Amino acid sequence: MSEADTRLRIILAAETLFMEQGLGATTLRQITARAGVNLAAVNYHFGSKHALIEEMFHRRLGWLNEQRLLELDRLEAKAGGAPLRPSQILEAFFGVALRMAFDKEGGGDRFMRLLGRTYTEPSEFIRVFLAEEYSAAIPRFKAALFKSLPDVPEAEILWRFHFMLGALSYAISGADALKILGGIDDSGNEALYARLLSFLIGGLRAPLPEWQDKTPGGNADTVKQRNRKT
Repeated sequence: MSEADTRLRIILAAETLFMEQGLGATTLRQITARAGVNLAAVNYHFGSKHALIEEMFHRRLGWLNEQRLLELDRLEAKAGGAPLRPSQILEAFFGVALRMAFDKEGGGDRFMRLLGRTYTEPSEFIRVFLAEEYSAAIPRFKAALFKSLPDVPEAEILWRFHFMLGALSYAISGADALKILGGIDDSGNEALYARLLSFLIGGLRAPLPEWQDKTPGGNADTVKQRNRKT
């Protein structure tokens, strides 16, 4: 195998094992056994387990966030400075991720399940690294949402974005909640895409919680007025 082939085999093996077992529970020996290479290959190509994890995530997240920003650029150019609709912004951010999650042939489904697991089991090292990976994309999408929903407090938009990330992670995690609920059939990727985007848009545009109006001089009537606009 060429050096490039060896690196890729190690990354793909790590991706699978990390998705199945978690980052902490997976050993380098398990990864090299799955990849069919010797243990020294990890140190030679990556230097450490942390460096392998960083390159594995960067390989996928770099592409994912690039595609998100390209789609946002296209929408903003077409809008000519006018605010985008919230649904367009969510489609650009979450729609791209969902399409990646449906890619079984290229391994996108495996990676997105790993990413969802990582969100719920993060270490400080991963928190810092993921923040760096998202540092170009997240501010752009935050600004677009703030511009799109000027009557909604920015802090509330960020909370809802946080909840939306959780919903995406759970939806693509492979969890068997549908079996727990009963009476629901898995209708496939197209139906999941439509249902999840509809749910996310509904959550973003939901009425504001009246208890949390913190604006100077604000009160429940202020929130009610915002809710009617939203």
